[in-house]
Amino acid sequence: MKLVYFHGFMSSGASGTVESLRHMLPELEVVAPDIPVDPAEALPYLRQYVEEQKPDIIVGTSMGAMYAQQMFGYRKICVNPSFNMSTMSKVMKANTTYPFQNGRKDGAKTFKITGQIVKNFNMMERQQFKGITDFDRENTYGLFGNHDTTVNCYDLFKKHYPNAQRFEGEHRLNDKSLKTAVVPLIKQILGISK
Repeated sequence: MKLVYFHGFMSSGASGTVESLRHMLPELEVVAPDIPVDPAEALPYLRQYVEEQKPDIIVGTSMGAMYAQQMFGYRKICVNPSFNMSTMSKVMKANTTYPFQNGRKDGAKTFKITGQIVKNFNMMERQQFKGITDFDRENTYGLFGNHDTTVNCYDLFKKHYPNAQRFEGEHRLNDKSLKTAVVPLIKQILGISK
């Protein structure tokens, strides 16, 4: 079985979460792309990526969860989804250069958010819930950290999907929240015995 992981803002497919998932779920092949910075490029790229990979489940965190939600027709877990990137001024500002927190395959160390990229996020965000099917409502799960002070999209998620639960944790995942919340849910969804 295969799991595709979508990382958060400023991260990459080489995030520590990917390594932890590989360690905690040795029965799964865990793959993780570097998500392009501009959503106008990222969304079509990710749709093609999952079509090629044919994952049994997609797990996304923060910005990655916002993208994961839009992978209609797949089982997915959205952890602390950030559905409103374009309006989160404390996270993303136009005309600002950010460092990547993890190594990227292309070797890039920094990236710049332009006004156009913010506009592209805004346009995408206004369309992101169009296309949800009954399958998606049944097979999309939201996990929300009780101590997440960065993002709070619980009510917006619940407006579209019934499967939402809180876990003991913050916005960024650590091994404890992976072990106690994310991995058990992955196993439950995929029917993997303890």
